[in-house]
Amino acid sequence: MREVVIWPGEDGYWVAECPSLPGCISQGKSREEAVTNIKEAIDGYIEALLEDNLPVPEEHFNTVVVAV
Repeated sequence: MREVVIWPGEDGYWVAECPSLPGCISQGKSREEAVTNIKEAIDGYIEALLEDNLPVPEEHFNTVVVAV
């Protein structure tokens, strides 16, 4: 299980990012599509790390929401 942050992008697409996997980011026309796409991106990211015999970063849930 991985933490994912989703927000509306400036171009009308939804952006999804997995903070525990640096650079693992995707997008979609809807929130649901962004979630589907980031799941695929996470799977591909981890698969590439394993193929290259690199360590897979551990997940760490440490989310704070700040309203300004």
